[in-house]
Amino acid sequence: MRKGVIPVVLLVAAAVWLPFVLPAAAGEPLSAPAGPAGGPEAPAPEAPAPEPSPSAPEETVATPAPDLGAAIEEVLPEDPKRLGDGLPGWIRFEFFGIALWQFAAAFLLVLLGLVLKKVSDYVFERRIIPRLERTRFDADHMLTRAASRPLGFLIVLGGLALAVWVLALPTEPTDVRRVAFGVLKVLLVADILWFLFRVVDVMAVYLTRLAGRTQSQLDDQLVPLVRKALKVTIGLLLAVWVVQLLGYSVSSVLAGLGIGGLAVALALQDTLGNFFGSIFIFLDRPFSIGDMVKIGDVEGTVEQIGFRSTRIRTWPATLVCIPNKAVADATIDNWSKMPKRRVLQTVGVTYETTADQMQEAVAAIREILAGDEGVDQEFIIVRFSDFGASSLDIKVIYFTKAIPYPDHLETKERVNLAIMRAVKRLGLSIAFPTRTVYFEGDVARAAAGRHGQGQSRDR
Repeated sequence: MRKGVIPVVLLVAAAVWLPFVLPAAAGEPLSAPAGPAGGPEAPAPEAPAPEPSPSAPEETVATPAPDLGAAIEEVLPEDPKRLGDGLPGWIRFEFFGIALWQFAAAFLLVLLGLVLKKVSDYVFERRIIPRLERTRFDADHMLTRAASRPLGFLIVLGGLALAVWVLALPTEPTDVRRVAFGVLKVLLVADILWFLFRVVDVMAVYLTRLAGRTQSQLDDQLVPLVRKALKVTIGLLLAVWVVQLLGYSVSSVLAGLGIGGLAVALALQDTLGNFFGSIFIFLDRPFSIGDMVKIGDVEGTVEQIGFRSTRIRTWPATLVCIPNKAVADATIDNWSKMPKRRVLQTVGVTYETTADQMQEAVAAIREILAGDEGVDQEFIIVRFSDFGASSLDIKVIYFTKAIPYPDHLETKERVNLAIMRAVKRLGLSIAFPTRTVYFEGDVARAAAGRHGQGQSRDR
């Protein structure tokens, strides 16, 4: 029962719309008009087609676009005013060329469409979708939910189309009927566009789930772009279809677009540059969403990669949007691609430190690094490197296994605290910047005199 719901719904929808679509597409009525005796007329013998002249060019006959109004008239071939021949005279009173019973029938058809929409929404939301949600697969109830609302709107459009047909709107001096059916065509295409967009969203959900099962992050970034590209493509195709349904020449529109394409391309140079920049980003993959990068002067975490720009969350928590064209031309420093993170620092002790004490201090620091589980053991350098301006400098270079900055700082803090304890245990002290000033000449003698006077007073 659950598995057969969707085929039944699709079958009913096809049965409803085939009578409208097929006659319009084929350009033939469903039934031939009855002859005088009530039976079908014998087909008239076809006249032989004239042979084309060898010199005359072949003419191509354009296939007319499906006409919603003609399709309804073919399904309901009788003149709607003839349906009221048996009604009382007062209800056949015409107002602006339309009888009162036609207004009433149009109102009832619109009301019936609204009621059927409510019924459809109730059946989908309370009956069909809850049953499909209990199945093992998500595609059935997600697609059914995507189709429920557009189907209800389609029912309302059917009621409106029948109401327009019943009203038999005037065609002269202004073709109101054509305008009304043109509006209905646009609404029909909008409903189809709505349904297809919802289907694309369902596909995006499944693509996101599939991308989450892989280790590569490229597919995670491609899913939003695929969804946007599908929606843009569907929108353009349906826009061309609307132009065709409204009776305009699609070829002339496309020719006009080709002529104006150069002007549009010149006006959208930056936009096209950003678009191709995004393509280069996905092909080269210099970074992924969530990576810590430095692009030019901007540092932070990549949050989104779009068609036009890349969004980076900086360390002050601001959001910076960089055009993809600038990203493609910039030097990118991806910190997240580091296999390990380097620490480069100098430990300075005072000049009172002896050579033996310095040797013990270097050995103690090297032992600390060798025993820390967060330090990569492949590369460790601890050397007495320089006689600094105010300290004896020990150069310390090592790498932490942790790449994320908070974890890297945690390892570095643990090592620094251990170095401070080792220096204190050896009786040494960390040097701080000092400066010795020597005075000469009168300033030195005056300072020495004041110093001598102070000593005599103390005695």
